[in-house]
Amino acid sequence: MNFLAHIYLSGKNELIQLGNFMADGIRGNDYLNYPPEVQKGIILHRAIDTFTDAHPIFRKSKHRLHEKYGHYSGVIIDIFYDHFLAKNWQLYSNESLEKVAHDFYENLRKHYDILTDRTKGMMPYMIARNWLVSYASIEGLSMILFQMDHRTKNRVAMHESINELKAFYTEFEEEFTTFFDELQIHCNEKLAST
Repeated sequence: MNFLAHIYLSGKNELIQLGNFMADGIRGNDYLNYPPEVQKGIILHRAIDTFTDAHPIFRKSKHRLHEKYGHYSGVIIDIFYDHFLAKNWQLYSNESLEKVAHDFYENLRKHYDILTDRTKGMMPYMIARNWLVSYASIEGLSMILFQMDHRTKNRVAMHESINELKAFYTEFEEEFTTFFDELQIHCNEKLAST
């Protein structure tokens, strides 16, 4: 799952959201250097990634892209799944996506001192281009994939995966919906046990 899903699956706790959001840049036991609620977010992020990578539905989506995009097919599906979450946001939240995005950007500003350097470097671009809301449209998704190409030195031209998204849109959306229902249950159980 990508940024939007990780934030959403954290619930309303700001520090759990931050930990879940920036966990990719925190290795091994380094998570112990953060406040307890941030640690919970990091642990939750790792649980989400483990659950996602092993899930047969996610693997099915990823397999559709694997021949052309190789290792990056999983990254692309993470972004596609965030698109379907954003597009269907009203099914998952009573708050608008715009408000949730705004509140999260404020959360980043408010807790700037505990963010990783990687998060601090990404934050201005994320906010200026409103990445979280951009996921909802094909145009916004294209922009995000172009940015990913730039970050990965255009190794596999991820932006071209919009063609596969359009060709298999219904299949990807159905896979996301079924998978995300199961992931939410998993995350609720994980949060309740930590």
